[in-house]
Amino acid sequence: MKKLFKILNPLLILSLMMGTMPMAVQAQPSQLVSTQSALDAVQINAERERINDLLARTDVQEQLVNYGVEMSEVEARVAAMSDQEVLQMADQLDNMPAGANAVIGALLTVFIVLLITDLLGLTNVYPFTR
Repeated sequence: MKKLFKILNPLLILSLMMGTMPMAVQAQPSQLVSTQSALDAVQINAERERINDLLARTDVQEQLVNYGVEMSEVEARVAAMSDQEVLQMADQLDNMPAGANAVIGALLTVFIVLLITDLLGLTNVYPFTR
């Protein structure tokens, strides 16, 4: 019996010490994910993908090369952009005119306004309206 206690006592002491020691790897408490933060993450990923798709176009790459920008540098900078910067760039892409120039639009607007006022007889700008 004493022989059994000699073997069992150190094992019991070791198991008690191991049970009271804090574990090195503990599970971190998880936090609830709100619906808005999940939607924001999806939107940011979609916008980042849209920017990468735009940069993958050959005409955009040719224009960047003409400006002296290397594509590897562009890809690295896009990958390093924060979420706020991605959203800001996507907003700027949405507000840019598609293939139009603001000067041409302004000139066309002035032309149409002068044409209408000339047809109404308020101005005498275009001789073809008489």
